[in-house]
Amino acid sequence: MIAVQALTPSALIGVYRQPPSGLACRASAVAIRISRLGVLAVSIFIAASAQAAELRIGLSADVTTVDPHFLAAQPNLTTARHMFESLTDVDEKTRLIPGLAESWRAVDPTTWEFRLRRGVRFHDGSEMTAEDVVFSLDRPLTIKGSPGGFASFVRPIVAKEIVDPYTVRVKTAAPYGALPQDINSILIVSRKAAARASAEDFDAGRAAVGTGPYRLVRFVRGDRIELARFEGYWGARPAWDRVTLRILPSDPVRTAGILAGELDVIEHIPTADIARLRANPSLRLVQTVSWRTIFFHLDQASAEPPAVAAKSGKPLARNPFSDIRVRRAISMAINRTAIAERVMEGLAIPAANLVSPGVFGHNPELKSQPHDPEGARRLLKEAGYPDGFAVTVAAPNNRYVNDEQVAQAVAQMLARVGIAAKVEAMPLSVYFPRARKHEFAFAMLGWGSFAGDLALRSLVASPDPDRGYGAWNWARYANPRLDQMVQQSLAAVDEKRREALAREAQAVAMNDLAVIPIHHQLVTWAMRKGLTYTARTDEFTFAHHFRPQP
Repeated sequence: MIAVQALTPSALIGVYRQPPSGLACRASAVAIRISRLGVLAVSIFIAASAQAAELRIGLSADVTTVDPHFLAAQPNLTTARHMFESLTDVDEKTRLIPGLAESWRAVDPTTWEFRLRRGVRFHDGSEMTAEDVVFSLDRPLTIKGSPGGFASFVRPIVAKEIVDPYTVRVKTAAPYGALPQDINSILIVSRKAAARASAEDFDAGRAAVGTGPYRLVRFVRGDRIELARFEGYWGARPAWDRVTLRILPSDPVRTAGILAGELDVIEHIPTADIARLRANPSLRLVQTVSWRTIFFHLDQASAEPPAVAAKSGKPLARNPFSDIRVRRAISMAINRTAIAERVMEGLAIPAANLVSPGVFGHNPELKSQPHDPEGARRLLKEAGYPDGFAVTVAAPNNRYVNDEQVAQAVAQMLARVGIAAKVEAMPLSVYFPRARKHEFAFAMLGWGSFAGDLALRSLVASPDPDRGYGAWNWARYANPRLDQMVQQSLAAVDEKRREALAREAQAVAMNDLAVIPIHHQLVTWAMRKGLTYTARTDEFTFAHHFRPQP
């Protein structure tokens, strides 16, 4: 009976009795006063909901499709992984564990064998076999129009062999130790249901046939995803009959929802609300260091990068970001400690790597760039910009924790060393397509990865669609030496050797300031008392991992 404490007159914002838009409207409403009888009635309503096997989760970002192969973005994957599963899985610390494959092994340096679980059923009752696996590994390469798909995870594969209905062998052109981690990113779909299916077919439910613990009931774009427990699931039975994933990018709306009892769980708690939610006796918070690193891409390829000019507005003679002295000056101008402690209110740690501490390939010898505005000004002068220049800092305003505020802080710090910076922030749905078309010269990105070499391959390796390299290299940074180091690291089947190579490659990329790292996020969930959840390094919010507290 937790609702009486949760819905005190000072905390109550409203009871959900309206269409979906009502939640957003009430987020800005003044807390209303109610009678003791009203509090009791609301508490009974919430307590009854708590007893029902239903979980209501407030997601922090938009879900654009439930097609698991269309866009490699975490909000989409959060939803998809309720319905679909991969051959390899990861635990809460991103350590590789069995998934739909009960085991795997390197038969030789270029061949991996995956032994599938027997008796796994799709939502339509059909059995999952090696044919579905091979189809799912092929499908990402057939997707058209994706703003950022999964092709890079299957590019190394040159052949697939069905040994028997429960054994698949995958061959690569060269030794490739990262294959089991790449395979984790490919969710398995039903060949029968997904053949010739479009993203629209998945969103309508016609093709959304997976093996996961939940099946799709309804996807309402921009509003919610409704799921029902799959009674034929091969794994542990989830605690919840029904799950509703509410799409609520607005931080105040999510906070209002859990305080009003309209939501049971919210993810990515805004820094401004941490103390208030932690002090609420009806709620509990869990937190960990995320795998997500926040950094900035600087366009190093364009002769005239967009929105970069002299302070007078005239074009510059050359691209300043192609000069490592300018990139280093920018890095020195940024006070990462201040951002972590003040802007992020302690929910971040300064970054010197592309992957967080504890993630495979993190290089602990790299240290965060000290704040040195005088040194930054000297380097700008040495590079030929004694008076600085003007630039626009682009960022999303609804994807990462305090993303726009971080961009504003960076702009102010750049201004103090002579770089006149203004911020252009926008919703993620607008930001990503523009960024991928290279419309921004100074662009924020947040990235989480299972391994340092995988992050380097996607973010700073020279763009090469045929090899699947540089898919998210917005800066179009290119360093043949780094490309070779990443390739060597990914090829190593021995894990210790691979990690050593990944750390060396990380040092090269960071010393060259291929990107400007800012911080590693801490990630926080809030939930009503009576629920337990193990905070995940990968930031995923999975309904089937929430349990009623004994």
